[in-house]
Amino acid sequence: MMRGSAVILILMQSVLHLTFDKFEQGGNYFRINFTPLKKIHLYSNREAELGMNGNIEFIYMFSAIALFILLIACVNFMNLSTARSANRAREVGVRKVLGSPRKYLIAQFLTESIIVTLIGAIIAFFAAWALLPLFNQMSGKDLSITAQTMVWIVPLMIGLVLIIGALAGSYPALFLSGFQPIEVLKGKLASGFKGGMLRNFLVVFQFSISIFLIIGTLVIYNQLKYIQSKDLGYNRNQVFTVWNVNVLGNNAKAFKQEVKQLTGVQNVTMTGALPTSGYWNSSVIFKGPVADQKNSVTSETWVVDEDYIATLGMKMQSGRNFSKEMLTDSTAILINETAEKMLGFKNPINQLVYYPQDNKALVLKPYHIIGVVKDFNFQSLRSNVTPLILFMGNDEGGISIRANAANIPALLNQIKSKWSGFSPNQQFMYTFMDQDFDAIYRTEQRTGIIFVSFSSLAIIIACLGLFGLAAYAAEQRTKEIGIRKVLGASMSTIVQMLSKDFIKLVVIAIIIASPLAWWAMNKWLQDFAYRIHIQWWVVAIAGSGAILIAFVTISFQSIKAALTNPVKSLRSE
Repeated sequence: MMRGSAVILILMQSVLHLTFDKFEQGGNYFRINFTPLKKIHLYSNREAELGMNGNIEFIYMFSAIALFILLIACVNFMNLSTARSANRAREVGVRKVLGSPRKYLIAQFLTESIIVTLIGAIIAFFAAWALLPLFNQMSGKDLSITAQTMVWIVPLMIGLVLIIGALAGSYPALFLSGFQPIEVLKGKLASGFKGGMLRNFLVVFQFSISIFLIIGTLVIYNQLKYIQSKDLGYNRNQVFTVWNVNVLGNNAKAFKQEVKQLTGVQNVTMTGALPTSGYWNSSVIFKGPVADQKNSVTSETWVVDEDYIATLGMKMQSGRNFSKEMLTDSTAILINETAEKMLGFKNPINQLVYYPQDNKALVLKPYHIIGVVKDFNFQSLRSNVTPLILFMGNDEGGISIRANAANIPALLNQIKSKWSGFSPNQQFMYTFMDQDFDAIYRTEQRTGIIFVSFSSLAIIIACLGLFGLAAYAAEQRTKEIGIRKVLGASMSTIVQMLSKDFIKLVVIAIIIASPLAWWAMNKWLQDFAYRIHIQWWVVAIAGSGAILIAFVTISFQSIKAALTNPVKSLRSE
């Protein structure tokens, strides 16, 4: 730590001629942060890492969603077990009359729950194994199940089976084992959907999770759509870049000119400094001929040619572009609007700024501003646009080609042929700018896909539980339905009667889940400097969708009960 501070102190004294105290008095600061090597992949948000980093927040988020889905499944088991308690009431009553202790009954019901969970775990294991290639494709990972992974997967599955089985079976076991044998054998046991306060709570809980996931999915989708459609200040369509042009040496400019003459090529620029390439080259410029930190601005400094602005479809806010006909442009620069604001010039055109020519900033070279480029996003939309200065010069990192040809593959073959003529032994490498742009947000895109998958799974599981409860509620009210039909009740009246209790629970779930989802997704959006605002209709769509899904699920059983011949249900009366 002391060695790092000493290095920074030496650099500040040699470049800015400042001590730390004077530097901080100017409103600036340095902070040194160390990241353990093993935590870089998931915990580092630094730029220019060795590879694309992950994000520990996604691990937490998807782990939480997986846990919620497990809880929904446990809720279904509890709901259906307690809802059908009347079917096992006599069994419990007889066992208690014959002297069976309550602890044996609890052990029996917990064992049944664990066995069901074990069977589900075995099915889930083989399903996960079969679907692993699809998951790898969706998530961009390369996971596999090997003998080494089995060493920890098997104990983990055993632990999960015991925990989940005990959790899901605990309430049914305590509930069923608590029946009083006299009441049960007299037929006085209350049953059915009505009156089950815990069961109602569990329905609200699982639908709250489902609605939360629906809102989250809609917000992620809208943010990704916003990213794709936002005006970034440049046009990435129909642009592809040939990389490593520096291997051509002195023939790089000749290669550029030959490509420019091809039919279907609109324009060509030669530089590796592109908005989608992750290029960065930060430096300090000064408003005066003396290296004074009070008159300094930290900025990105890129070297481009005279075709850069036109090829990438950027716009000039004021002034003019570089011109190879103007010899004085060798000391000219273009700045973006953010740099204009930071420099504080009322009219920046023809103003001088000074750029260090050595590492110690002992020699400052004057450059005159000839134009201001409209701000364009050259970083992720998670960051604000920062100051940028464009110098005219030679950067042979790559050439970017704007095409207007209908047959891009044919044009690429022509360019490859030109490349082979200049450098037959060097690999021809190219990428499309829109694909490079998509790669920046690939994590969000994959997050959206996984979120949709998890949301769908949670909704399906919640609806399965609701389907079972609706079926049981209809079964418990068979005679009531029969009497109502005999007295002239219509099918719509019966469907409404059976559905309203469940729909009320879904509405309560909407009221609970909506503000929580609103808060959580606003926190997620804070990672983006450019982001959407969550609109009221997102919550409205999620709530309406949940009500519709629940109503369709319930209506199937309600209509089936309403269509039943009342003679069958009242035959024994």
